[in-house]
Amino acid sequence: QVQLVESGGGLVQAGQSLRLSCTGSSSSIFRIDSASWYRQAPGKQRELVAQLTNTGSTNYADSVKDRFTISRNNVRDTVYLQMDSLKPEDTAVYYCNAMIRTAVYNSRAYWGQGTQVTVSS
Repeated sequence: QVQLVESGGGLVQAGQSLRLSCTGSSSSIFRIDSASWYRQAPGKQRELVAQLTNTGSTNYADSVKDRFTISRNNVRDTVYLQMDSLKPEDTAVYYCNAMIRTAVYNSRAYWGQGTQVTVSS
């Protein structure tokens, strides 16, 4: 099986930056086909923030476009979300999601545990 562990969240002031990471681990070889970052703020629905498709293209929510960047490091089995020019409205719990294939299964969805990002004004 595969586990995704998130890190990098914290408390920052508006205008500052954070980089979230999501690292996969498994007892067997695996490949991340695609990955996404979601976020959920209190009282709001979970929303898709950024997506890295299996073809290498990226998509971003309008609210974060030009400020956030999703990327991956295949050697480290890690997906990143670089967040610049953070705003208070970015405050939320951020979750990574990845479609991962193993020797046993074709692509299946896995979720990280979530990491809190708080942006003060």
